[in-house]
Amino acid sequence: MLAPAGSNGQYPTTLIMTGPATSSASARPTQLGRSLGRFELLRLLGKSQGSMVWLVNDPQLHQELVLTLPRVQPVDPAALEHWLTQVRHAARLDHPNLTQGVEVAVQEQWPFLAVDRSKGVTLGEWLALHPNPSPIEAVGWVCQILEGVAFAHESGTAHHDLQLHSLLINDAGRVQVMALATSSGQGTPVPADAAKRGVDQSMLVEADALRAHREASERDVLACGLLLHLLLTGAPVLDEPDIAKAMLRLPPAGRDLVRLPWSTPHPIPEALRAIANRCTTSQDRQRYLSARTFLRALQGWLEAEALGRDGPLELMLDRLRTVGALPALPGMSARVERMAAMDGQHVEAISHLILQDMALSFELLREVNSVHVQGTQAAGSAPVLTIRRSIALVGLNGVRQAANGLRLWPGPLSDAGAQALRTLMDRVRLAGYTAQALRPPGYDAEVVYLVAVLQNLGRLLAQYHFPDESEQIRYLMHGTPAAADAPSGTPAAPGWAESDASFAVLGIDIEALGAAVARHWGLGDEMLHMIRRLPKDLPVRTPDSDSDVLRITASAANEAVDAARSPGAITGAASDGRSDAAVGAEAPVTSKSSRGGTPRTSVAQRYARSLGLTPRIIQESLDAARHALRTGTTVQSASSRPDVDPVAAQPAAAAS
Repeated sequence: MLAPAGSNGQYPTTLIMTGPATSSASARPTQLGRSLGRFELLRLLGKSQGSMVWLVNDPQLHQELVLTLPRVQPVDPAALEHWLTQVRHAARLDHPNLTQGVEVAVQEQWPFLAVDRSKGVTLGEWLALHPNPSPIEAVGWVCQILEGVAFAHESGTAHHDLQLHSLLINDAGRVQVMALATSSGQGTPVPADAAKRGVDQSMLVEADALRAHREASERDVLACGLLLHLLLTGAPVLDEPDIAKAMLRLPPAGRDLVRLPWSTPHPIPEALRAIANRCTTSQDRQRYLSARTFLRALQGWLEAEALGRDGPLELMLDRLRTVGALPALPGMSARVERMAAMDGQHVEAISHLILQDMALSFELLREVNSVHVQGTQAAGSAPVLTIRRSIALVGLNGVRQAANGLRLWPGPLSDAGAQALRTLMDRVRLAGYTAQALRPPGYDAEVVYLVAVLQNLGRLLAQYHFPDESEQIRYLMHGTPAAADAPSGTPAAPGWAESDASFAVLGIDIEALGAAVARHWGLGDEMLHMIRRLPKDLPVRTPDSDSDVLRITASAANEAVDAARSPGAITGAASDGRSDAAVGAEAPVTSKSSRGGTPRTSVAQRYARSLGLTPRIIQESLDAARHALRTGTTVQSASSRPDVDPVAAQPAAAAS
């Protein structure tokens, strides 16, 4: 029942303040006695600078209630009415993770929201009896909180004071958010000079209200992040029990830095650590800005954790079935049909055409390996690693069927998403051509091209199936300039490592996503080894097998393309000098764990011993790759590079 305390449905006149208004700046929380109106105060369950929660006995209803009150009484009748209106509106929201109130009213000049005690105990009470929940349990709770908070935000309501005492949990472990909009100091004042400035007051109020709601929603999300830290560490963030006060000590309002410590009651998986640390990163624009985004990351981690090794694959299977791995490029099916219909057309030419389309290339590899490997693995056959071999196995009719079965470009993507995917594809193809130029003598150009491309499989899949999340990952990987009001000489914040960024956004590692799909396609352990990029925070050792040579060559090509960040890196325009420095003098390397950068080193320096590379060789290879990207030709191995003695004269991978 959401009604005033009076039996006639009106506020009792004695409950409305008639004395002089007290300014909110000087007002202090009133010390309540042993009762509040008709309620008998049993125990204070929690308090913060914005609210307080009491366990009370209601003799009229003969039951215990949980009362939430503002810490400061409304300063005047208008403020009281505003509080009641806001809380009544919030109390009407119907969601499984939002607590339904039984009464919104006033007692002794104190507005309150009453909730049935049978809904559960506060999360603070629960933790006092059940300390140190497991990471799975803690994340499950925060997900439930975010579900309720996201629904409230989308309904135009923020909480303003998420605390342990504003969350209820029952014996079944279901968490509900209580007391939306009950914190002290709500409201968006209209500037006093609005009329003088000739501003339409209604428009100004609406604009200010939207901005205030967005900012309040972001604070709610940050509060959820601090709750996650508290649950994982077993201690309040910055030793401050009041989450609202702790938020004020974080940038940009404060200077304290918060990261998940390495000593926690339970081991914290790396992906979950990245998610938790994103909540409180010093760059406030890199934090989760919406409850839904935060929720998706945690749910992705939970699903991957529950499914174990196959978690990333299970997250993709439904999408792969409905829209495929990637969309086919425009007109590709018709070009394949025409070429296949020509008598005497050489397989090499058809293979070269198919390589231009990653969707068709991946589909053929999937088809021949998922069937071929199951039927011949007992006889010792290796996975098929070339398009030439795939064509020989499925025939031209099989190629036609594969091309016709692909989703047409751009699939479900928007124009912006399609452009981002096309840009990424061009970048990946550039890496493939660069790998062809860097390959040691005797290694098949098509094999090394496909290895370099497949090292980006997870990135391509994420860009197609999760375009918004991919944009977030790129944003986190880019460094953030120092704030305009920062002291002179303040360095820019470094970008995140890709694994940390993908953990923080998707809850899974992009590399693991690509490897899981490749395994599903039937590619064996040797190929899975080759398509994992070398970690940038580890030295490159001398290769001792053909698969190592191919993996190292493809990794070097991908790193060279990543380092060549000039505008002409993809289009083929002349470099501006930054790419020269990156590939030859100092390419930035970020540690995998984001706990600090490793010394800056160049691509040439990293691969000088293993592949005999020099800055000139890498730059010439990039130039040749840009030319090949424009013309669609195969790149010859760099003739100026010192020969590398391969482990085997005829590489096994090249023969496939």
